[in-house]
Amino acid sequence: MDIGIIGLARSGKTSFFNAVTRGTAQVGAYSSQQEPNVGIARVPDARVDALAAVFHPKKTTYAEIRWVDYPVAGFGAEGPGNRFLAEIAGLDALVHVARAFEDESVPHPEGSVDAARDIESLDLELAFADLGLIERRLGRIDAEMRSMKAADRGRLEGDRALLQRLQSELEAGRGIRSLDLTEDERRQLAAYQFVTALPVLLVVNVGEDGLERIEAIEAECAARYGGPGVAVAALCAKVEAELSSLDPAEAEEFRRDLGLPEVSPLDRAIQAAYSLLGLQSFLTAGDDECRAWTVRRGANAPEAAGKIHSDLERGFIRAEVARWDELAEAGSVAELKKRGRLRTEGKQYIVQDGDVLNILFNV
Repeated sequence: MDIGIIGLARSGKTSFFNAVTRGTAQVGAYSSQQEPNVGIARVPDARVDALAAVFHPKKTTYAEIRWVDYPVAGFGAEGPGNRFLAEIAGLDALVHVARAFEDESVPHPEGSVDAARDIESLDLELAFADLGLIERRLGRIDAEMRSMKAADRGRLEGDRALLQRLQSELEAGRGIRSLDLTEDERRQLAAYQFVTALPVLLVVNVGEDGLERIEAIEAECAARYGGPGVAVAALCAKVEAELSSLDPAEAEEFRRDLGLPEVSPLDRAIQAAYSLLGLQSFLTAGDDECRAWTVRRGANAPEAAGKIHSDLERGFIRAEVARWDELAEAGSVAELKKRGRLRTEGKQYIVQDGDVLNILFNV
């Protein structure tokens, strides 16, 4: 799972990268290097923490996301470069960091801070890139169709109609991600790798003077920018990067002193990005390990079993299923069974977010 972090100059995107990677891949905000910064970081999960507190396992493992922080140099004077576009188009989702803070020591390149302007500017650059791709493909389709018999034009006519539909959406100021496409249409478009088809998390990067209003700012921006394939989070990347370098207990105390929400804005942002990917976690719990496993939403029990090991999917018989909170409250699987809260599910069972699974199999 790869998520690219993009943003205009001095938006704080690299501070956000340092925060989500929890200090494991610290880089300078104004590095001159042209290569992206890459780091892998866990997805915070209170359910795993709760089960670990019950089972005291030898190992605790969280779901992970690979974060890629792209240099601002990807945006040239004439818009994003081809290499940059090709790289981000191959990702699973984007995080767009927009600046909403004042800082005289870090002047905004435009001379004034205007998050709405910056959001629109970057969105337009990406939309223009997709429009250019569509226009070139339509030109080739028209050229091909001129040399074909009318009876042979069916497939190309279908391609042209779909591309024209995407073109209208982009010209109306909406990304391709907002379209309700069929599975066949999604497969048809996969080869094009449109950047505005990627789900996006908009991170509104506020200053320290906005900490007390983070939840209100997030709600306001979600109402304005949220929609299909778009989630919104508000946080202070500078503060979150500083907190990520502290011991968890110190960081929690610091959060309280700053008046930050009980649930970390950074954790909410990471979880929102994970959800945007169409993913969820099922859990396994025991003395050896408590672990979150990543699976697509809508996956059945054998598919989830295959995430643990291919033998479990191949020889799947049934799954013992519990809700994480009920298991944590019961304190043991044995007590959960006594309460009649451990159920058995077969191959058709659709795994739910937060399910604790024990796979029974035979190979």
